[in-house]
Amino acid sequence: MKFFVDTANLDQIKEAFDLGVLDGVTTNPSLMAKEGITGQKKILDHYVKICEIADGPVSAEVISTDFKGIIKEGEKLADLHPNIVVKVPMIKDGVKALRYFSDNGIKTNCTLIFSAGQAILAAKAGATYLSPFIGRLDDTSWDGMELISQIVHIYNTHGYETEVLAASIRNPLHIVKCAEMGADVVTCPLNSILGLLNHPLTDIGLAKFLEDHKKANQ
Repeated sequence: MKFFVDTANLDQIKEAFDLGVLDGVTTNPSLMAKEGITGQKKILDHYVKICEIADGPVSAEVISTDFKGIIKEGEKLADLHPNIVVKVPMIKDGVKALRYFSDNGIKTNCTLIFSAGQAILAAKAGATYLSPFIGRLDDTSWDGMELISQIVHIYNTHGYETEVLAASIRNPLHIVKCAEMGADVVTCPLNSILGLLNHPLTDIGLAKFLEDHKKANQ
């Protein structure tokens, strides 16, 4: 399972890269705004900076909701760098755009997925990645993990090549559960990935090793 970081923060992307676990990056307008990146030129330049750090797919989101607008934005984004993946919303014109991009060799990430039916449409239209939002489903008292399991089963049954990119990851347990369910990718904040490091027995064991080493060298 691949690890993407869900951020526009260059320091966090660099830290994930240095850790040796970074496979890609996902971003969205909200994450850009959080880093103070505003204005089209600055946003486009920032995508390039991310691509220069991350040696893997970088999802860049369109903001248009009509077919022509999505295509125009998507082609402009794809021209920025070979690693760019055009992030397209799950709407009618978005599905049409997925097919256009697929037919023209542009990689896509279909976002805002909340049902298996939406996942089937995206795969049929040729999406490269599919982003079901686990945490947001959990917030509405639905089981986000059950959706991941359902989509993985459907894709495996019918041989769809679209990769399941679990999004809206809230904690390290989400990452582990996604791995169990067979997700191809998880995208999450860096702190969720770093949370996988933590276990009290590791801390206790390391402290004991260091204490014994100190005694042995007195």
